[in-house]
Amino acid sequence: MIRFNRLWVAVLLVTTACQPLLSSVSKQTGGGYQVRAIASQLDHPWSMAWLPDGGLLITERRGRLKHWQEGQMTLIDGIPPVFAQGQGGLMDVAVHPQFEANHLVYFTYAAGTPDANQTQVARARFDGGSLSNWEVIFTVSPSKPGTQHFGSRLLWLPDNTLLVAIGDGGNYPLELDGALIRQQAQKTDSHLGKVIRLNDDGSIPDDNPAVGQDRSALWTYGHRNIQGLAYDATHQTVWATEHGARGGDELNLLESGENYGWPLASHSREYHVDQLVSPNQSLPGMVDPQIVWTPSIAPSGLAVYHGSAFPEWQGDLFAGALVDREIRRIDINASGQLQEVDTIAIGQRVRDVRQGPDGKLYALTDEDNGQLLVIEPSD
Repeated sequence: MIRFNRLWVAVLLVTTACQPLLSSVSKQTGGGYQVRAIASQLDHPWSMAWLPDGGLLITERRGRLKHWQEGQMTLIDGIPPVFAQGQGGLMDVAVHPQFEANHLVYFTYAAGTPDANQTQVARARFDGGSLSNWEVIFTVSPSKPGTQHFGSRLLWLPDNTLLVAIGDGGNYPLELDGALIRQQAQKTDSHLGKVIRLNDDGSIPDDNPAVGQDRSALWTYGHRNIQGLAYDATHQTVWATEHGARGGDELNLLESGENYGWPLASHSREYHVDQLVSPNQSLPGMVDPQIVWTPSIAPSGLAVYHGSAFPEWQGDLFAGALVDREIRRIDINASGQLQEVDTIAIGQRVRDVRQGPDGKLYALTDEDNGQLLVIEPSD
């Protein structure tokens, strides 16, 4: 039995519905806001992270890093080759909380071959024009076959530890060690299907829930493929979006050391046959989702809004949706109850959503000609 020290955090899982294609210039909407494209010709962008000077780093899944500032987009050198097949490639980017002192930027990406690959976490120094001192600080174990379910999102906590969401490795019938690979999510000697917690140098925090035991980086387990993480400083909670299979997308509230059920408890259905992945949607000792979306909306990047541009949105969650091609707004009332209250029609696959330093919302669309969008007041 693993003993866990509890650390309050929350995970959100959300989904969306199809909308008409967004104009490459702007889209006027109701509700006092408009959606406007401020950059285009991005090759399947995956994530973005703001720099202290107001610049924006953008990853492209095929393995390129872009720097956007004041309307200018620049290619940044220094990204090593990545395993960019299937769902693999260059994924998340996060700026160190003390970036102004150390200039460190963190990345998740897929490495390896089709028969043996894994998610890695690396960091490098960014001088404004290029990366240097690339250092791999964590490698997911075990390696896996296939090109699915790498995760992967990064999230800094207030104590300067780093959460990393790792996918379960893939769908039926993919196997690892003689069993369906999705069963790795329940194995505490595997990083697959987990959220791990690291110090900024890749070492293991002393207060992790399984320190001194195998895979002591583990923070939560029983996940299929988390695609969004966001911290709510007001309530000291973390929210995350997670993909189900043919439905069963979830919103989860995470606590350190808890089991979130996959694949033993799920609302998901199999791809190869019309039946549930599990007969159980809830099991003792496992945490039920706060919200379930069926059919799937394919939730993606996530933001908790605390900006000044939209006072009426204070504390709301904004989740991208790949399948439904929109952004969903989810209200959390004073008693902690959740309610989906609005959608922002985008018309393209929304991969990431972030709040900007100007209080506006920004989104990336996962397309051959991907766009950087701003959601701003229409007045």
